[in-house]
Amino acid sequence: MDKKNSRRSFIKRASLTSAAISTTPFLLASSKNEQLLLKRTYVHQEFSVNDQLNIALIGTGIQGIYDTQSALQVDGVKLVAACDLYTGRLERAKELWGEDIFVTRDYREILNRTDIDAVIIATPDHWHQTIAVASLKAGKHVYCEKPMVQNFKEGQEIINAQKDSGKICQIGSQGMSSLGNEKAKQLYEDGAIGDIVMLDMYNDRYSAEGAWQYPIPTDANPNTVDFDTFLGNAPKVPFEPNRFFRWRNYQEYGTGVAGDLFVHAFSTLNYVISSHGPNRALATGGLRYWKDGRNVPDVSITLYDYPKTETHAPFNAAFRINFIAGSGGGGGFKLIGTEGEMEIGQNSVTVNRSKLDMVPGGYSMNSFTEEMQQKIKKEYAAKNLESRTSSLSTGTTTWQAPRDYKGGHYDHFNNFFTAIRNNGTVVQGPKFGLRAAGAALLANESFNKKQPVNWNPTEMKLM
Repeated sequence: MDKKNSRRSFIKRASLTSAAISTTPFLLASSKNEQLLLKRTYVHQEFSVNDQLNIALIGTGIQGIYDTQSALQVDGVKLVAACDLYTGRLERAKELWGEDIFVTRDYREILNRTDIDAVIIATPDHWHQTIAVASLKAGKHVYCEKPMVQNFKEGQEIINAQKDSGKICQIGSQGMSSLGNEKAKQLYEDGAIGDIVMLDMYNDRYSAEGAWQYPIPTDANPNTVDFDTFLGNAPKVPFEPNRFFRWRNYQEYGTGVAGDLFVHAFSTLNYVISSHGPNRALATGGLRYWKDGRNVPDVSITLYDYPKTETHAPFNAAFRINFIAGSGGGGGFKLIGTEGEMEIGQNSVTVNRSKLDMVPGGYSMNSFTEEMQQKIKKEYAAKNLESRTSSLSTGTTTWQAPRDYKGGHYDHFNNFFTAIRNNGTVVQGPKFGLRAAGAALLANESFNKKQPVNWNPTEMKLM
């Protein structure tokens, strides 16, 4: 169904009483809000020891631990090994998951084990491509944290390695598989907001931890941290705990706010509107407050152009990050269309449809005589620009996940492991991962060059 007919269908259903069941029930009156419940049914499965999926964690840091905790909630999954370059994290892995798990500083020892089916890669960004490709070539299924790559040229190697290996590769932007994303995609395709004209995304933070000033363990030294291996292909520098434990603050190892935060938004946006991504970016920003040795901005504003495609009209996107938001912090992700707006979260979606004023009011009529004002009013009334249908199909509806919802992080791993067991597909494979990462990295490219940059979202190449 084309967008126009789909939108007409949505408005028609919105004009019916709530007794009429549809995929997108909608509040008609703007005088109150309607709350609806999202649903997802999980089927508990029992697996024998021989049917378990054995996984290993490579990178036992903050995100790696959260990833593994979510992964182990899925039925039939067992952690058998963990890898990290800091011995304290290997000790932490045993605290969390048992003394019998295998631990190592060398990820290659993980890949050489025949009892491991899949790996979670949660290392600093500059190691993603190397370890992902090596893991796929070793016959392991791969869950690789976002951003998939640190730079544009690395992406095709992962795509090719996944294709050649035949293994499953899921990119870890965990909100992708959430109930919120799923409902938002359905609503968008059903024409709930008309044609998209803008995306507004922002993330405000107001804490040292939120600005990546993570704690450094008191025993950090060249003996407990394999700093030389951590550096990899990055420039060689003397041992510096900040660079290891706060690597996101350095462009040599991370991807700044764009790779850490923009990429989540691009994953959701491209998924909801079935897009390959933007074709142009213009970034600005700077280091305003957290001058702790980092060399990436703590304030970033980037504007993106999305071209017209079969699934969406041309539109603009505004991405804003502020790590010193005196307002106290917060965030939002809102699609704005010609007929409404949709705010998307992992656990909820809110659609607000407003009445478009097409008839002039007192402000623009003030300079005319009373007689002329009456004539103009009659002319507009005859045009019938504000139909009763458009007036009725307004209001606000929120779809909310239930309290016992397992969450988008669980759903993303469930999607990954289900694909492994059934030889199926994942929601965020390497091509999707590169398009999301590539769009985010455009912000860094534009900021560093101090000029707009162009991108081919289909071929995933800088122009």
